[in-house]
Amino acid sequence: MEERISTAAQKTDTANSKCWIYDMDAHIIETDDDVQAFLEEPYRNRRGGLLAIDEWHRGGGARRPRAPQNLEDRLRVMEEENVVCSVLFATRAMDVNAMRDRNFITAYCRAYNEFIADYCQRAKALKAMAVLPFDNVPAAVEELNRAVTKLGLVGVIMSSYGLQEHIGAQKYWPIYEEMERLNVHMGIHNSIQGGPIGDLRSDTFMQQHTVGRPTATMMDCTALIYSGVVEKFPKLRVSFLEARVAWVPYWMDHMDIKWSNRRSDAPLLKAKPSEYMTNGNFFYSAEPDEKALPYVVERIGEDLVIFASDYPHTGSGFTGDLLCRKDISESVKRKILEGNGIRLLTGTNQRKSARNA
Repeated sequence: MEERISTAAQKTDTANSKCWIYDMDAHIIETDDDVQAFLEEPYRNRRGGLLAIDEWHRGGGARRPRAPQNLEDRLRVMEEENVVCSVLFATRAMDVNAMRDRNFITAYCRAYNEFIADYCQRAKALKAMAVLPFDNVPAAVEELNRAVTKLGLVGVIMSSYGLQEHIGAQKYWPIYEEMERLNVHMGIHNSIQGGPIGDLRSDTFMQQHTVGRPTATMMDCTALIYSGVVEKFPKLRVSFLEARVAWVPYWMDHMDIKWSNRRSDAPLLKAKPSEYMTNGNFFYSAEPDEKALPYVVERIGEDLVIFASDYPHTGSGFTGDLLCRKDISESVKRKILEGNGIRLLTGTNQRKSARNA
């Protein structure tokens, strides 16, 4: 990673150079066979599907026509899009914590992390995020250390659906302590069934898809801030993915008002919630066609918006969709497509923390 980042930085020194894209959320569409080959006994020979199917997904859905069928196709598309670093997230494995067999969850996370590490070893441009058995905190800390130091993974996937407590709960703080120590980030990438928490009123896929991920993402944001995680672990970096960015200014103002009226509910905070949301540790992925993007950049600054293609899932955004926009400056485009992704991965050039603002 360091060599790749250095190379990209050198190539961007000249005014006429291309932008070397850092895609902070692409996906591997893993299968049971992919993971099962790495499973430990007694689970390796388990029959049937490894993970439960939720109430919406009944089978394979339509994918973007250019979805890669193999590594060579993926790398070809990355080259076409000028992507020099693609951070891979799981697809089904993100919701492993919604299952109830604690020992199986731990074994599955280990197997998936080994699978994706093996996959990424085939191409330097591919990096991957780990899945962890969050409710088994000692096992999660152990697996986080192994995933980063032994397998070379660059961060942790957080899909809060199915967790026993909100993600700011002190129960999970040892995991964040280890993430901060290892200098890796957490990518909050909720599933569509993630929210409203426990709500079962949606009667169409479209309704649940519209509501689920954004509301769960905002819930996770409040949990990290109100609980004091942002104070307790001031170097912890977090990305909020696949919820667009228009929610960010609204949520900043909304949280500030609520906090100003009930500060006793968040005794660890030393600044307004909006300051933690913009101090340089939180990053937000934007869709290339978002009309609100110029306003959001004006409100939160140029350094916090990242590019995340969601490739190869349906509706994937590509670099050209952003590069063709006329309402965003070239320097901002470069930060979104390249510089901010590097900062998220490495933690370099972080802004002044809220506690010292």
